[in-house]
Amino acid sequence: MTPKEYTEEIERKILSPLACLSADSKGRMRPENKPDDLRTDFQRDRDRIIHCNAFSRLKRKTQVFLNPSGDHYRTRLTHTLEVAQIARTVSRALRLNEDLTEAIALGHDLGHTPFGHAGEQILNEISPNGFKHYRQSLRVVDYIEKDGRGLNLTEEVRDGILKHTDEIASTKEGYIVRLADVIAYINHDIEDAIRAGVIGAEMLPESAVEILGKTKSQRITTLVKSIIDSGAENLKYPENIGRAMDELSEFMFINVYKNPVCKSEESKAKTMIEMLYRWFSSRPEKLPPDYKALADRFDTETAVCDYIAGMTDGYCTRVFMDIFVPKGWER
Repeated sequence: MTPKEYTEEIERKILSPLACLSADSKGRMRPENKPDDLRTDFQRDRDRIIHCNAFSRLKRKTQVFLNPSGDHYRTRLTHTLEVAQIARTVSRALRLNEDLTEAIALGHDLGHTPFGHAGEQILNEISPNGFKHYRQSLRVVDYIEKDGRGLNLTEEVRDGILKHTDEIASTKEGYIVRLADVIAYINHDIEDAIRAGVIGAEMLPESAVEILGKTKSQRITTLVKSIIDSGAENLKYPENIGRAMDELSEFMFINVYKNPVCKSEESKAKTMIEMLYRWFSSRPEKLPPDYKALADRFDTETAVCDYIAGMTDGYCTRVFMDIFVPKGWER
């Protein structure tokens, strides 16, 4: 028995009947000629995501605060790792497929733009095709990575990536990632906002704090335990915890996500992205070769969105300056 077959046998013996077994995957977009005797299909997907270019770029993409000077503010990469940790904890406790859960979590934000949701909003406004980061994450793994060949992931991982925001995933593992995403960003954004002096811990809604806990660790533990206690059949919060989470989320939107102090630089980021979009849309020949190939394969507007969405915050700024900022004279 190979290591892969041994792992698949263990899954059949110990995982919940509600789990998605690796051996029962619906398969990949394209058949592959090289079988892997060491890893299951979901383990291979996890590894492909970790080693892809888009995953590496997450470390230099904004989570909430644009270009923060401190070392401890979250980036899109640290957010992704926190989501994966929370999702794996829930999945393990409910005897669901931890490898599938981890692969979805690690890939869920690969399509996020530079400058966080500000970048997503402006691309959605100006692109005739619209733009949503979860659809873009799927484009990254299907069509952009590996010189346009994509990562050729399993259907279950692709489904979980696409549906982690607005839809219900077809697997329990995918739905766990959706819950873990919200748990992670609400609680680490609170910590970052307190560190930045935007809010004080005493400002958090008392009723929500009383139910969920005073610290980030206490709140995450309360939320994770409540999901586990609901069972794999339900995967939901009790009514009182759900209300507390909604109250905390509303507080964050009012006091942090829409706070003019936090968002003071977002208009500049949107302006940069819009100007780059219009410049490359009228000059598709200026796109890098990989993205010119995407323009030929799909259309110019889609390829320009692909290029800009893949940029880190710093690279986006450098490209903008190269194009629009006059250079000093050199002899």
